[in-house]
Parts: sequence; structure tokens; C-alpha cells
Amino acid sequence: MSAFTLSSSRAQKAAGLRLNQAWSVLLAITCALLLGRSVLAETPAVGAKAADFTLLTPTGKSVTLSAERGGHLLVLVILRGFPGYQCPYCVKQVHDFVERASDFKAKNTRVLLVYPGPPADLDQHAKEFLEKQAELPSNVVLVTDPDYKVTNLYGLRWDAPHETAYPSTFILDGSGTVVFEKVTHSHGDRLSALDALDHLSTN
Repeated sequence: MSAFTLSSSRAQKAAGLRLNQAWSVLLAITCALLLGRSVLAETPAVGAKAADFTLLTPTGKSVTLSAERGGHLLVLVILRGFPGYQCPYCVKQVHDFVERASDFKAKNTRVLLVYPGPPADLDQHAKEFLEKQAELPSNVVLVTDPDYKVTNLYGLRWDAPHETAYPSTFILDGSGTVVFEKVTHSHGDRLSALDALDHLSTN
């Protein structure tokens, strides 16, 4: 066998080895990304720390979960938002919490409402949604989730036609730990304000 043939064979083996190494690295990166996504998409259970996030109100004010909590109890409500129409169950639930806002304030508790939906015109839809309510009390805040940032972060994406998020309610203590959670896979099974107040009384 000539020196040229040996050299060519070695070059081919080296190239094949480099290609295998490149595929191995690519596979490892892909697995890490998928694993990271699955971890991030876990719905926070009781005893777990709720992931922090920042969203905007329909008027453009920045709201961060940890700052809104401020070391006190907080009720986090993930609505269906705008799945192509104003969800009547969301309207009813939000009105219920607004009606009981003074009771939450007496317990030094804030209520944060997350309104998800397709990005186009979501702020306008949220403003229209609020028109059906009295002016929100100072301890009740509504933010929009136009790119499903929080919906996906909390593993609540209801990825089906005319759906946005599984309607869910979390109660967080002063450190941001979940002390109660209710996640539903139907439209109408929502936590009432009175039930939330009852759970606050035990924490």
C-alpha cells in the first residue's frame, strides 16, 4: 500500500471521527435544551418556589411577581384571557375577586391576574375585558401575557383550538412558595374568592 493511500485513509478516519464528535456535541446540546425546557415548564406544586416573571399591564406598566408580592401573601390567577373571545368564566371570576378585594386587603394580600392570548391586539382586548369590571382596587392588578411567556413557564399552555391557558390559581406566601394551587382542565371549575380567603386564613 502506498504512503499516499495510507495518508488518505488516515485523513478519512480523522474526518469521520470529527464528524461523530460534532454529532455527539450537537446531540448533547439538544438534550440539554430539551431537558431545560421541560424543567422550566413544570407547574409549581405546593411547597415549590413560584418562578419569578415580569409582564406589563394593558397600559404598559411593568409588573414583577416578586415585587408585587413584596414579602406578603399573593394570589396569582392565570386566566384564559383572550382565546378569540372574552371568556365569561374569567369575567365572573375576576368580578368575584374584585368584589372581595377589601377582604384580601384586610389580610395584607394582593391579587395578580394574568391575561394570556395571541399577541395581536391583546392589550386592547384586556382593556375591553376590564371595561366589564369596576375600576380595579389598588391590591388587584391585571397583566397581559402576549407571547405565553408565563403560561409556558408555569406549564399551563392549553394548546388546543380556541384555548390559551389552563385556568389556574396559586396562593404564594411571603417568600414566594406555593401554599395552595388549583389547576383545572375545564372552563368553569375556578377557585372562588371565598375559597381563596379560606386558604389564606390557614396560612
